[in-house]
Amino acid sequence: MSAVLQVVASLAFLAGIALVVTSALAALRLRDAADRLHLLAPMTTLGVPLTGVGLILHRGWSLPGAEICLTCLLLALTGPVMAAAAARVAGVREGSIPKEEPE
Repeated sequence: MSAVLQVVASLAFLAGIALVVTSALAALRLRDAADRLHLLAPMTTLGVPLTGVGLILHRGWSLPGAEICLTCLLLALTGPVMAAAAARVAGVREGSIPKEEPE
């Protein structure tokens, strides 16, 4: 592995980890569920894919690399959907969103 590729892999990995840790620590300080959910977006759409890219660049493209890529892709695609669903549940519990029951 070239030195430049090693540096890029390390920077991507460290940036992803720093983003995830920062989001998690900031979530501990917030009290409202809606505010905490806003911190999930950068974690799932940027932090995890950056970490995955760093790992793939470090290990090279192989079966484990493909699994990392698939996991990061699924998390990046489903993270915002899960945040929206959790926000809806929190809104219904608080009474700010009316509960819609199926007929």
